[in-house]
Amino acid sequence: MTILHETGWHLYLIRLDSGHLYTGITTDVARRFGEHRNGKGAKFLRGREGLELVFNRAVGDRSSALKVEAAVKKLPKQRKEALINGDISIDELLVD
Repeated sequence: MTILHETGWHLYLIRLDSGHLYTGITTDVARRFGEHRNGKGAKFLRGREGLELVFNRAVGDRSSALKVEAAVKKLPKQRKEALINGDISIDELLVD
């Protein structure tokens, strides 16, 4: 997946070797993904190998990013996969 270097906040999802999906927000996806790969940041990802960035979208300002992140974290894995595959949009998630 291409890592965007736009300004503003981004929602991203990382797939672990186990199939689990980690959801986060940041203003710099490339930097943050690098931190995750180097064992910095989220405890859930520390020491894990085979991390793959599978989703990355600009979501506006910090307030919007926090709302989107909370909504995505509440989703079952099937709906997160639909988001990754482009079958549903972030806007659709916020309406549900």
